[in-house]
Amino acid sequence: MNSSINPRRLGELRLGDGFDFDPEAIVGYLSPRRNVSELLEIGEGARVRSGSVIYAGSKIGKGLETGHNVIIREENTIGDHFNLWNNSVIDYGCTIGHNVKIHCNIYIAQFTVIEDEVFMAPGVTVANDIHPGCPDSGDCMRGPVFKKGCRIGVNVTVVPYVTIGEGTLVGSGSVVTKDLPPGVLAYGNPARVHEDLKDLRCKQGRREAPYL
Repeated sequence: MNSSINPRRLGELRLGDGFDFDPEAIVGYLSPRRNVSELLEIGEGARVRSGSVIYAGSKIGKGLETGHNVIIREENTIGDHFNLWNNSVIDYGCTIGHNVKIHCNIYIAQFTVIEDEVFMAPGVTVANDIHPGCPDSGDCMRGPVFKKGCRIGVNVTVVPYVTIGEGTLVGSGSVVTKDLPPGVLAYGNPARVHEDLKDLRCKQGRREAPYL
Protein backbone atom coordinates (compact mmCIF):
# COMPACT_ATOMS: atom_id res chain seq x y z
CA MET A 1 0.00 0.00 0.00
CA ASN A 2 1.37 3.38 -0.99
CA SER A 3 0.56 6.37 1.16
CA SER A 4 1.84 9.88 1.65
CA ILE A 5 1.44 12.77 4.04
CA ASN A 6 0.73 16.11 2.42
CA PRO A 7 0.91 19.49 4.15
CA ARG A 8 -2.65 20.64 4.81
CA ARG A 9 -3.65 24.00 3.41
CA LEU A 10 -4.98 26.28 6.11
CA GLY A 11 -7.29 29.25 5.92
CA GLU A 12 -6.41 32.93 6.14
CA LEU A 13 -5.51 33.96 9.69
CA ARG A 14 -6.11 37.36 11.24
CA LEU A 15 -4.55 37.09 14.70
CA GLY A 16 -4.19 39.71 17.42
CA ASP A 17 -0.99 40.60 19.25
CA GLY A 18 0.42 38.05 21.65
CA PHE A 19 -1.17 35.02 19.99
CA ASP A 20 0.48 31.93 21.49
CA PHE A 21 -0.20 28.39 20.32
CA ASP A 22 1.58 25.07 20.78
CA PRO A 23 3.13 23.48 17.66
CA GLU A 24 0.71 20.56 17.93
CA ALA A 25 -2.34 22.84 17.64
CA ILE A 26 -4.00 23.48 14.25
CA VAL A 27 -5.30 27.00 13.70
CA GLY A 28 -7.30 27.76 10.55
CA TYR A 29 -8.39 24.22 9.60
CA LEU A 30 -10.63 24.40 6.54
CA SER A 31 -14.19 23.16 6.88
CA PRO A 32 -15.39 20.36 4.57
CA ARG A 33 -18.72 22.20 4.28
CA ARG A 34 -19.38 24.30 1.21
CA ASN A 35 -19.51 28.10 1.08
CA VAL A 36 -17.77 28.61 4.42
CA SER A 37 -15.39 31.53 4.84
CA GLU A 38 -11.70 30.66 4.93
CA LEU A 39 -10.92 33.56 7.29
CA LEU A 40 -10.31 32.95 10.99
CA GLU A 41 -10.16 36.00 13.27
CA ILE A 42 -8.85 35.73 16.84
CA GLY A 43 -8.21 38.75 19.08
CA GLU A 44 -5.14 39.60 21.10
CA GLY A 45 -3.73 37.53 23.94
CA ALA A 46 -4.96 34.09 22.85
CA ARG A 47 -3.46 30.88 24.25
CA VAL A 48 -4.17 27.64 22.35
CA ARG A 49 -2.76 24.40 23.78
CA SER A 50 -1.61 21.19 22.12
CA GLY A 51 -4.04 18.96 20.26
CA SER A 52 -6.56 21.74 19.72
CA VAL A 53 -8.13 22.47 16.33
CA ILE A 54 -9.76 25.80 15.48
CA TYR A 55 -11.51 25.89 12.12
CA ALA A 56 -11.43 28.77 9.68
CA GLY A 57 -14.65 30.73 9.33
CA SER A 58 -15.11 31.87 12.94
CA LYS A 59 -14.58 35.17 14.74
CA ILE A 60 -13.24 35.02 18.31
CA GLY A 61 -12.54 37.97 20.62
CA LYS A 62 -9.50 38.73 22.74
CA GLY A 63 -8.20 36.59 25.59
CA LEU A 64 -9.15 33.16 24.23
CA GLU A 65 -7.70 30.33 26.31
CA THR A 66 -8.04 26.63 25.56
CA GLY A 67 -7.05 23.43 27.27
CA HIS A 68 -5.72 20.45 25.31
CA ASN A 69 -7.59 18.65 22.50
CA VAL A 70 -10.45 21.09 22.06
CA ILE A 71 -12.29 21.76 18.81
CA ILE A 72 -13.92 25.01 17.73
CA ARG A 73 -15.77 24.54 14.45
CA GLU A 74 -16.57 27.10 11.75
CA GLU A 75 -19.18 29.89 11.66
CA ASN A 76 -19.00 30.60 15.38
CA THR A 77 -19.10 34.09 16.83
CA ILE A 78 -17.36 34.14 20.22
CA GLY A 79 -16.74 37.07 22.57
CA ASP A 80 -13.80 38.10 24.73
CA HIS A 81 -12.11 35.99 27.42
CA PHE A 82 -13.58 32.66 26.37
CA ASN A 83 -12.20 29.64 28.25
CA LEU A 84 -12.64 26.17 26.73
CA TRP A 85 -11.03 23.31 28.61
CA ASN A 86 -9.72 19.85 27.74
CA ASN A 87 -11.56 17.62 25.25
CA SER A 88 -14.51 19.96 24.69
CA VAL A 89 -16.17 20.70 21.34
CA ILE A 90 -18.00 23.77 20.04
CA ASP A 91 -19.84 22.69 16.90
CA TYR A 92 -20.53 25.14 14.08
CA GLY A 93 -22.94 28.05 13.99
CA CYS A 94 -22.96 28.97 17.69
CA THR A 95 -23.06 32.40 19.31
CA ILE A 96 -21.10 32.79 22.55
CA GLY A 97 -20.77 35.96 24.64
CA HIS A 98 -18.03 37.43 26.81
CA ASN A 99 -16.41 35.83 29.88
CA VAL A 100 -17.84 32.36 29.23
CA LYS A 101 -16.16 29.33 30.80
CA ILE A 102 -16.78 25.86 29.39
CA HIS A 103 -15.04 23.13 31.36
CA CYS A 104 -13.75 19.67 30.30
CA ASN A 105 -15.48 16.98 28.21
CA ILE A 106 -18.38 19.16 27.04
CA TYR A 107 -20.22 19.07 23.71
CA ILE A 108 -22.04 22.18 22.45
CA ALA A 109 -24.30 21.41 19.48
CA GLN A 110 -24.77 23.60 16.41
CA PHE A 111 -26.88 26.76 16.66
CA THR A 112 -26.60 27.09 20.44
CA VAL A 113 -26.67 30.56 22.02
CA ILE A 114 -24.60 31.18 25.16
CA GLU A 115 -24.79 34.66 26.65
CA ASP A 116 -22.18 36.47 28.76
CA GLU A 117 -20.71 35.00 31.96
CA VAL A 118 -22.18 31.51 31.59
CA PHE A 119 -20.36 28.66 33.36
CA MET A 120 -20.60 24.96 32.45
CA ALA A 121 -19.09 22.26 34.67
CA PRO A 122 -17.46 19.10 33.22
CA GLY A 123 -19.49 16.64 31.19
CA VAL A 124 -22.34 18.88 30.00
CA THR A 125 -24.04 17.75 26.77
CA VAL A 126 -26.07 20.18 24.66
CA ALA A 127 -28.37 18.79 21.94
CA ASN A 128 -30.00 20.44 18.93
CA ASP A 129 -31.86 17.77 16.90
CA ILE A 130 -35.53 17.16 17.68
CA HIS A 131 -36.00 14.71 14.79
CA PRO A 132 -32.90 12.45 14.71
CA GLY A 133 -32.72 10.43 11.52
CA CYS A 134 -35.33 12.48 9.67
CA PRO A 135 -34.14 13.61 6.19
CA ASP A 136 -35.28 17.14 7.04
CA SER A 137 -33.83 17.25 10.56
CA GLY A 138 -31.27 19.84 9.52
CA ASP A 139 -34.04 22.33 8.82
CA CYS A 140 -35.32 22.02 12.39
CA MET A 141 -32.03 22.03 14.29
CA ARG A 142 -31.73 24.60 17.03
CA GLY A 143 -29.72 24.48 20.20
CA PRO A 144 -30.76 25.82 23.59
CA VAL A 145 -30.34 29.40 24.81
CA PHE A 146 -28.28 29.94 27.96
CA LYS A 147 -29.07 33.37 29.37
CA LYS A 148 -26.53 35.62 31.06
CA GLY A 149 -24.76 34.21 34.09
CA CYS A 150 -26.53 30.86 34.31
CA ARG A 151 -24.53 27.98 35.79
CA ILE A 152 -24.78 24.40 34.62
CA GLY A 153 -23.61 21.55 36.89
CA VAL A 154 -21.64 18.40 36.17
CA ASN A 155 -23.08 15.93 33.60
CA VAL A 156 -26.19 17.96 32.79
CA THR A 157 -27.99 17.27 29.50
CA VAL A 158 -29.89 20.11 27.81
CA VAL A 159 -32.31 19.30 24.98
CA PRO A 160 -33.01 21.46 21.90
CA TYR A 161 -35.15 24.61 21.91
CA VAL A 162 -35.14 25.25 25.68
CA THR A 163 -34.05 28.47 27.40
CA ILE A 164 -32.28 28.53 30.75
CA GLY A 165 -32.99 31.82 32.50
CA GLU A 166 -30.52 34.47 33.62
CA GLY A 167 -28.49 33.45 36.65
CA THR A 168 -30.23 30.10 37.07
CA LEU A 169 -28.32 27.20 38.62
CA VAL A 170 -28.90 23.68 37.24
CA GLY A 171 -27.86 20.85 39.58
CA SER A 172 -25.53 18.02 38.60
CA GLY A 173 -26.91 15.13 36.57
CA SER A 174 -30.08 16.96 35.53
CA VAL A 175 -31.88 16.64 32.20
CA VAL A 176 -33.35 19.97 31.11
CA THR A 177 -36.41 19.36 28.91
CA LYS A 178 -38.35 22.63 29.41
CA ASP A 179 -37.60 26.31 29.82
CA LEU A 180 -36.30 27.37 33.24
CA PRO A 181 -37.03 30.84 34.65
CA PRO A 182 -34.32 33.24 35.81
CA GLY A 183 -32.81 33.17 39.28
CA VAL A 184 -33.78 29.67 40.43
CA LEU A 185 -32.21 26.38 41.48
CA ALA A 186 -33.42 23.52 39.27
CA TYR A 187 -32.43 19.86 39.26
CA GLY A 188 -33.67 16.36 38.51
CA ASN A 189 -34.74 14.28 35.52
CA PRO A 190 -36.59 16.12 34.18
CA ALA A 191 -35.22 19.27 35.81
CA ARG A 192 -37.74 21.10 37.99
CA VAL A 193 -37.52 24.35 39.95
CA HIS A 194 -36.91 23.75 43.66
CA GLU A 195 -35.92 27.14 45.13
CA ASP A 196 -35.16 30.75 44.36
CA LEU A 197 -31.44 31.46 44.43
CA LYS A 198 -32.03 34.29 46.89
CA ASP A 199 -33.09 31.69 49.46
CA LEU A 200 -29.94 29.57 49.19
CA ARG A 201 -27.28 29.94 51.87
CA CYS A 202 -23.56 29.19 51.90
CA LYS A 203 -22.92 25.94 53.80
CA GLN A 204 -19.73 27.43 55.24
CA GLY A 205 -21.42 30.67 56.22
CA ARG A 206 -19.08 32.86 54.22
CA ARG A 207 -21.76 34.70 52.26
CA GLU A 208 -25.42 35.27 52.96
CA ALA A 209 -26.49 34.85 49.33
CA PRO A 210 -23.65 33.01 47.52
CA TYR A 211 -25.45 32.65 44.18
CA LEU A 212 -26.50 36.26 43.73
